[in-house]
Amino acid sequence: MRRLDLSGNRLSDLPQSLSALRRLTELRLDRNAFRHLPQPVGELAGLELLTLYKNELTTLPDWIENLRGLRHLNLGDNRLTRVPEGIGALSRLHTLDLGHNALTELPDSIGRLAGLDRYLYASDNRFTSVPAALCDLTRLRYLNLTDNLLQSLPERFGDLAALQELRLYNNRLATLPDSIGRLSRLREAHLMGNRLTALPDTLAGLTELRELRLTDNHLLGLPEQIGRLERLRILDLRNNRVRELPAAVGELTALTHLDLRNNALTRLPDSLARLPRLEKLDLRWNLIDPLPAWIADLEQRGCVVLL
Repeated sequence: MRRLDLSGNRLSDLPQSLSALRRLTELRLDRNAFRHLPQPVGELAGLELLTLYKNELTTLPDWIENLRGLRHLNLGDNRLTRVPEGIGALSRLHTLDLGHNALTELPDSIGRLAGLDRYLYASDNRFTSVPAALCDLTRLRYLNLTDNLLQSLPERFGDLAALQELRLYNNRLATLPDSIGRLSRLREAHLMGNRLTALPDTLAGLTELRELRLTDNHLLGLPEQIGRLERLRILDLRNNRVRELPAAVGELTALTHLDLRNNALTRLPDSLARLPRLEKLDLRWNLIDPLPAWIADLEQRGCVVLL
């Protein structure tokens, strides 16, 4: 037997005889009542996939480091309060789900997960910070730290060179590190629901960025360098405090959606009229008066303008 799915029962333990399944590579234990990881699991050295989503785990045993063949580990929606340092021995992991737990910190050993390339999901925990060692995950493509209490990011954050999608919404970030501009492969940045008042000039380095979502922050404006994001398609600035847009926004030639709802804008740069691919411009709940004449031109060519 190579695959065993015991999900959706009321299991709280497993028999020792499970350890005899030496050829087992996938073990699914989701939606049960486990409060601890059963000891027989630790003897399944051939496991590549282990999922324990939606159980009642509060801790992980130190012997988790013995499962060195693991490639996929899902511990989401439990009651975990800590992750042991030994998890760093799981160097073959390519996906790790720690979301929806009660974690207050990640161990420094997280940076030793050299194979972690698909995703690290740690949403809905209680992190106020993450270790600098996280930035050693130079192959990681997807990082989700949403719905935490993050107040800052490591200065080395830009070392996450392979990152393509970054989700940090619903935290307490007031600034972003300058090194974020080194994420040259990043395609999506979801930064909604933080306390950002400004963006670093280094943002110009995000040359592959397609989506920049900044809803519900405290932004007063954008850096002039925003115009260098030549692949940007979606720029969402809803519910900020932006008073003026730089003319460089008009250089975003790939932009299709620009959401400026509920800011403090009193005028718009004429360069917006030159955005060749703009499909939707949302200006509601601002103080723009008078409206520029080129708004009618945008509408004439098919752009939806909401006032």
